[in-house]
Amino acid sequence: MVTKVAKATKEKAPAKGKKAPAKEKKAALVQRLRIRVSAYEYKILDLSVKQIIDTALRYDAEVKGPIPLPTEIKKYTVNRSTFVHKNAREQFEMRVHRRLIDIVNPNQKLIESLTNLSLPSGVSIDVKMI
Repeated sequence: MVTKVAKATKEKAPAKGKKAPAKEKKAALVQRLRIRVSAYEYKILDLSVKQIIDTALRYDAEVKGPIPLPTEIKKYTVNRSTFVHKNAREQFEMRVHRRLIDIVNPNQKLIESLTNLSLPSGVSIDVKMI
């Protein structure tokens, strides 16, 4: 039985005083527009995210997301009465829902249209250029 064995190619180390060839770097830097959207109500948040994505797709941009981020829950416990009945308490909570959207290589028209976008009240947006 005869089997073929492939020879492993070994790269030679550069001679002294010479540098090894540099690997090619990416020709164009990739710019990203990272948008973090947060709101107390998830329905309004999802409508806002859909509106942002539709605007980005209208200008032929590559969109990554929406990526759901963990919901922040703030809990508050208060006494029901002011002075007596220490064991009678109420608990309240506030939920902050968040989404993350990345837009790869946005053009100037897209950024302008996103700044002019009117979103419902209660929705906050953080935009970063990465």
